[in-house]
Parts: sequence; C-alpha cells; structure tokens
Amino acid sequence: MATTCERGKILGEPDTEVPSIEKLFEGREEIPEWIDQITLRSMVVSVILGFFISVMIMKLNLTTGIIPSFNVAAGLLGFFLMKSWTRTLQHFGVSSKPFTRQENTIIQTCVVACSAISYSGGLGSYILGMSSTVAKGFDDEGTALDVKKLSLGWMIAYLFLTSFLGLFSVLPLRKVMILGYRLTYPSGTATAHVINGFHTPQGALVAKKQVSLLFKSFWGSFLWSLFQWFYSAGENCGFKAFPTFGLTAYENKFYFDFSSTYVGVGMICPYLINVSLLVGSFISWGMLWPWIKGKKGVWYDAHLPESSLSGLTGYKVFISIAMILGDGLFQFLAVIGKTTYDMYNKQQASSSIAPFSNVSRGNDDFDELSNSHPYLTFDDRRRTSVFLKEQIPSSLVLGCYCFFAVFSIILIPQIFPQLQRRDIFILYLVAPLLAFSNAYGCGLTDWSLGSSYGKLAVFVFGAVAGVKDGGVVAGLAACGVAMGIVSIASDLMQDFKTGYLTLTSPRSMFVSQVIGTVMGCIIGPSVFWMFYKAYPIGDPNSEYPAPYARVYRGIAILGVDGFSALPKNCVKLCLAFFFFAFVVSATREALKNLKSPIYDYIPSAMGMAIPFYLGGYFTIDMCVGSLIMYIWRQADQKASVVYGPAVASGLICGDVIWALPSSILSLFKVKAPICMQFIPHS
Repeated sequence: MATTCERGKILGEPDTEVPSIEKLFEGREEIPEWIDQITLRSMVVSVILGFFISVMIMKLNLTTGIIPSFNVAAGLLGFFLMKSWTRTLQHFGVSSKPFTRQENTIIQTCVVACSAISYSGGLGSYILGMSSTVAKGFDDEGTALDVKKLSLGWMIAYLFLTSFLGLFSVLPLRKVMILGYRLTYPSGTATAHVINGFHTPQGALVAKKQVSLLFKSFWGSFLWSLFQWFYSAGENCGFKAFPTFGLTAYENKFYFDFSSTYVGVGMICPYLINVSLLVGSFISWGMLWPWIKGKKGVWYDAHLPESSLSGLTGYKVFISIAMILGDGLFQFLAVIGKTTYDMYNKQQASSSIAPFSNVSRGNDDFDELSNSHPYLTFDDRRRTSVFLKEQIPSSLVLGCYCFFAVFSIILIPQIFPQLQRRDIFILYLVAPLLAFSNAYGCGLTDWSLGSSYGKLAVFVFGAVAGVKDGGVVAGLAACGVAMGIVSIASDLMQDFKTGYLTLTSPRSMFVSQVIGTVMGCIIGPSVFWMFYKAYPIGDPNSEYPAPYARVYRGIAILGVDGFSALPKNCVKLCLAFFFFAFVVSATREALKNLKSPIYDYIPSAMGMAIPFYLGGYFTIDMCVGSLIMYIWRQADQKASVVYGPAVASGLICGDVIWALPSSILSLFKVKAPICMQFIPHS
C-alpha cells in the first residue's frame, strides 16, 4: 500500500543530523566497474526470486488485489542466497568474487522489475477483463468484439511491446530528479538503507536472524496450507469455508478463512488500512447490500442471474468503482498540486545554486565536487561522483523510444484490431509528460498514479471507439499502454534512487532493469497461465475471483455505454459514494497537513472501497495480522519493527508457494480426500 512522506530536500540543504554511511564503507570496499556489477550469479538468483515473487503477487492480485511492497524482501532474500552461494563455494575450496552491496542492489532491481510486470502488466485486471470468463453473465449484451480470447503468445508479445517505453520515457531526466530536485523516493530510499545495513558487520547478523525467522514462518505457513488442503475435497469445503461468526455472517462474507497470506499482509500494512477495510466491509456487506437486496423485484429484475450487471452485482461493481474513482481523483489532484508547488519552490531555491554540469567525467570527480560544492555532505559528494561517472547517451535513449513506439504502433493493432494506430500514437506522444508527472509525484509521496492514468485511458479510448467497434477491448488495451509506460517510469526512478544511495552505477541499474523487464514479460504471463489453466479465474464464486478484472471491465462498459449500463438508482448511489470518498480523502489530507491527531482515526476511502465487491473475509485475516503486530510491539517494539516484516513475508511466501503444487494437483485432477463442510441444522 502506498504511504506518504516529507518532501525531498533542496539541493544544498544541510543534513548534519544524519551520520555518514559512506564513511563506514570507506577503505572497506572497492566499487566495481559497471559491467562487473552485473554477474552471472546475480542473474541466476534474480530469475529464481523473480519467479517466486511473481507467483506471490499473482495470487494476491487474483484474490483481493491488495499487494504490499516486496522490495525489502527481494533485497533480503538476494543477500541470503548470494551469501549462501559464496559460502558453499568456499566450503569446496572454490574462490569467488566478494558479494558487494552494488551486486545486491542489481539483484533487487532485477527482481522487482520482473515481478512488477505481474501487477502493472494487467494480467489479473485489464487483460483478464477482456476474457469471456469475466464477460459471461456480467455484460451479456456485448458483442464478439468486446471479448478477447486469452492466449499465452499474444500476452507475452503485448507486454514486450508496452513495457519498454516506460524505461526510456524519463531516463534522460534521472539527474534532474535525483540530483537536481533531490526527490526522496521513500521506497527506494528505504530499500537502499536496508541493503547498506546488510553489508555492515552488525547488519549482516541482523539479516541472518531475519532470514532465519522468515524461513521458520515460511515452513509453518506452507505446512498449514498443506494441512488445509486435505479437507477441501469439494465446493465450499475446508477451513476457508469455516463459518466463524455463524452461517448468516458467512453468507454475507464475514468469516475468518485461516489464510496465512492475508494475516501476513495485515502484519505489513498499517493499522489504519486494515481498519478501513473492515469498516468498508461493515458498510457494504453489513448494511448496504442487504438493503439493496430487499429491493429485488423493484429496483431490478428478480429473475436475473446473480452475476448480471443489471442486478445486485451491478450495484456492487459500480459503487465500488465510484469510490475508487472518487479517491483516485482526489489523489490525482493532490499529487499534481504538490508536484507543481514543489517544483516551483525548488526552481526558486535552486536559482542561486551551481548546476552539476561543470563537473567533469574524469577520475577526480569527488575532489572537484568537494571544491565546487562545499555545501554538500561527504555522502552526497561521494554518491554524486559515482552517479555522474557513467552516462547513458540521450540520443540513444531517444532513438530507442522512437523505435519501440513505431514498432508498437504497427504491431499492437494486430493484437487488438479495436484499438486504432492513431490512438496509440497519441498515447505515446503524451506518455513522457505523464511519466514525468507520475515519477515526480512518486518521488514526493511514494504514491504511483499509474492505475489512475490507466482508468482515464479506459474511459477516453473506450468512448472514442464506441459500442460498434469494440470499445470495451479498445479501452482496456489502451489502459495497458498507458499503465505500462507510467508505472514502469516511476519504478525506474525509485531504483535509480536506490542505486544512488548504494553507489551502484546508473548504467548497470538500467541494464538490470531491462533484463528484469524481459524476465517479467515471460515469467509474469507464464505464472498467470498456470493459474488460468488450473482454476476458474474470474468467477466471483471461485477461489480466485480477480476483482479488478471486473472493476476495469465495468469502467470500460461505463465509458462505452454511459449511465445506461447501470441499474435503477445506481447512478444516485454512485454519485453519493463518489463524493463521500472524495470528501473523506480531502479531510484526511487536510488533517494531515494540519498535523492533527484526528488524522490517525479517519479511514482510507480506497481501503473502504476494496471489500465492497469482495466481502469482509480477508479483512478479518488482515485485522488478525494487525492484532499480532500490536501485541508484539507492546511486548518488544524494537524486535517487532526489525523482524516483523520478515515473519510476515514468510507467512505470505509459504501460503503462496503452496499454490504451485496445488495447481499441479488440480491440473492432474487430484482431489483432497476429505470435505469438511458446515450446513444449517434442520
């Protein structure tokens, strides 16, 4: 979940309170050349971790769509695997290069770039939203042009065509973002501090214990999932169908489903997010849906199938969309406002500061910086000299952007005839501006607006294509083009910030990002295809309902058909909840800026919106995770902060990795031996 933080520092602003990190490493490490930072062993580890984290993200994406950050977990596991690698070789008398923090950063960058495709690639959202599985019973009035048969081949090709432009769209501005505006990029900064810490003697000991706890919780979670499988022989069987609060509550999606995945996610997410999810569950499944269900036969046809958009499902989908859009609109306006204000202030403040253009590219960069920029700290001068050492020619970047753009304009309409070449050209024309805006805003607030730009593209390009020309698929395909560029651009800048703080070459960072993206374009669709073949993905009654697939398809239908797609009184309710979400978000932002203690008690509108469609079962799990962390912090606050994320990651990993053997068993039609089921007493 995204968080907020303070604005980035202005260049030259003193930072005397922070102890020097680089002096700890001075004399202890020799920074490798950029080509030596990318090693064969680091790529092997990246493939392994990229696959497993992609599986984790895919399962979360197909169940609830709530995905915590795995950046730190990627860095930790990369550190552990590489240390194990070098220790094993030493045991057999084989010498190997020292494992440096730069190589650790390369692994983390490559893994995150790979696994991010599983989310930003839309495999569980807008791509799945094109399928007949999601469309069936949802919008039966659509034409054949409004669905697209899924296949592994075109999904891989589509991701290759849309994912690389984001890498080149803001690359020439990396020095402006990192050095000129001194943007914070909180996730990138936090990851860098963790990696730097691993490579100090004390940090290595802490990392060893973190890994030990992670694997203990991993095996506990894995074995618990295996145990649960034995009782899940049929539909609505097993611990996941346990009516914790009674059968009536179970029918309204209120129960604890014994998922260690969401207990772990709840341990990572802030308390307020988990409480917001629970509040949203009470508002929707506790009050709103039972009230609307009582209008059956009055507001909507009593004989409609449960999945029809013209019935109760229509209210669930479009009211949740209204809340997501209300919160998204406010966040969009807030981030754009902060970005504009911050850029103006920094432009004014930097008018008297000498630029970095007078720094040579020679070996005396550090001495030159010390003389020409005496206001910089030791760490800033050392990091800046490394960051400026290797350059990526702007002409090469521009040429690659144009090449991929032309290639995509020609080939994407071959995959989606509903999307015109003119529309793709317009998207690529405005993409660098949108990517810059998103990357800058992400540097300030750690909040990427990639999904907001994607939803806007669904509306605009779906409406342009219209009903007769397959506007639903056109809008969803355009969403992928927009999100691919904007999301990957902000991720790239986060990684550059991590590289800046760990003295990793920008050139090696960019190459590892490219390698990770290539891996993700193959691994992501392959993992999705495994789930797609093993389970009825997209079915609201299945284990993998893929809620965002219906959300994105619902937005596309709304853009194409307008309000005529909504059932009776749904427009009024949508408007009410849209403004409710907008006001809640605005209130939270105002209280935050006023530093009011009440801010900590105002729920998140986005958090409340998620269970409107899914139900409250996973929110119970997440609140259990919050309760575990609360008790742990009361007992030992320091240990909970240091080791809590590792334990939580192990819980998530164990349950998610069980999905692999479970999928294989499902593919071979192997069923569990026992069905544990609860039925009303007659």
